[in-house]
Amino acid sequence: MLCIIGLGNPGTQYSATRHNVGRMVVERFGEKQHIPFRQETQALQGVGAIDSHDIKLVLPQTWMNQTGVVIEDLFLRDEVLSRDLVVVHDDLDLSFGTLRIKTRGGAGGHNGIRSILSYSKSDQFSRLKVGIGHPPSDTNVADYVLSPFSSSEVASLEAVLSRAVDALEVLVLNGPEAAMNQFNIQQKPEAEA
Repeated sequence: MLCIIGLGNPGTQYSATRHNVGRMVVERFGEKQHIPFRQETQALQGVGAIDSHDIKLVLPQTWMNQTGVVIEDLFLRDEVLSRDLVVVHDDLDLSFGTLRIKTRGGAGGHNGIRSILSYSKSDQFSRLKVGIGHPPSDTNVADYVLSPFSSSEVASLEAVLSRAVDALEVLVLNGPEAAMNQFNIQQKPEAEA
């Protein structure tokens, strides 16, 4: 069973911030696949299937830098293996709306990924990175990631989320290599008409 984790911070004050785009993607994916979430230990979780592929969706209810606690619980309680994880998260080093799928690697400065790596003791898990762009040089990085999207980004956000949901679906059905081949290309997000 693939376990798809949408990174973000809990609470309505963070729900529309750049740092929560991974959570937004997994919420949309759950809606599209008709998988409801319910409260479990330290996370909202939903279980379902796409074709014959069983999946578990997880939205941690911990702070971003404590995400690893939720992963540890999944490993111990549900016997999930690191290779069965798909982590969806924001990425400062990708321009807004750019998607990048990887199957291993370091934290790249992301506190949620750093926490997962510390608990899983492995970098052998898939990631769907959603670009949020880098802040201007005079802007604090923490303030930037915890701020809402700009009005121009909001105009394109639905298209970005929809494309990321499509990428997750390809990853589940056809594997990470197929998803990389289809989505690891530069594509400028278009505003909704």
